[in-house]
Amino acid sequence: MLALLAFGLYATHDVVVKTLGSDYNPVQIVFFSVLFGFPLATLILMRERSASTLRPVHPWWVAARTVAVVCTGLCGFYAFSVLPLAQTYALIFASPLIITILSIPILGEAVGRHRWAAVVVGLLGVMVVLRPGTADLSLGHLAALGAASGSAVASVIARRIAREERGVVLMLYPMMVNVLLMGALLPLVYRPMPLAHLGLVVLIAVFGFAAGLLMLVAFRLADAALVAPMHYSQIVWAALYGWAFFGETNDTATWAGAGLVIASGLYVVLRESIGGSENAPVLTGRQRVETGTSPRIAAAIRARATRIPPGYEVLAKRPKGQ
Repeated sequence: MLALLAFGLYATHDVVVKTLGSDYNPVQIVFFSVLFGFPLATLILMRERSASTLRPVHPWWVAARTVAVVCTGLCGFYAFSVLPLAQTYALIFASPLIITILSIPILGEAVGRHRWAAVVVGLLGVMVVLRPGTADLSLGHLAALGAASGSAVASVIARRIAREERGVVLMLYPMMVNVLLMGALLPLVYRPMPLAHLGLVVLIAVFGFAAGLLMLVAFRLADAALVAPMHYSQIVWAALYGWAFFGETNDTATWAGAGLVIASGLYVVLRESIGGSENAPVLTGRQRVETGTSPRIAAAIRARATRIPPGYEVLAKRPKGQ
């Protein structure tokens, strides 16, 4: 229930992004979202008990992840601004499938035929949504796929380095780069924002932060295999919000493609939960597309998922199968 509430907040977050996207460039929305997110990030830093610095242990991996998160935020905000909500979600939901593919070279994951079949089915679902040759493909569709790919890259890298890298490093670096990069581009696209619209930007940061806290509690109270699939409940919110606020109606192809993508994603989660994966990159690293605009709690979840319990270090070093 907490996860369902969290993803309802995330969906509301995306509605606010879409509302502002009709008047402002995504660069401006991202810049002010992350700017208002820094006070919330400070609350997390105040609870940090480690005496370590913010210097990354794996600078190149952190840099690659930061680039992926920044690209995800810009692409995602643009896609939500120009595409129907349900169609955007259907394409972004392909991220777990991309995570499965990327886990092979980055994590050394062995992907069996069952998960490969799920990936193929999911990618077919993406093609059904896009309908190349019969529907006009726009920059928004490419942006949604870019957000899915960027999110997958960020998630797999985080899974690789989560044992050694501090969660605050993974959280702060994307926010810092977003402020610097979007701030440099802001003079090219800036439009004055009335107080009401600035208030909406504050809501983006607050909704993202509150939903992240709810997800953290949800993962502490229940098994990841139960919590992770709640991610797909956003498609229900997309249908309701799209119809209520934007007059959106989606055709049969969109729903059929979304169904294939969701079914394949759920199957990947199922296979990982029953021991079909050594790293479980989708199950433990997949909560929500990370945009670097508000403090993320996912890093804490990943760190908790990969931490070796006291007294089990010897067992962890045994060869697989013993």
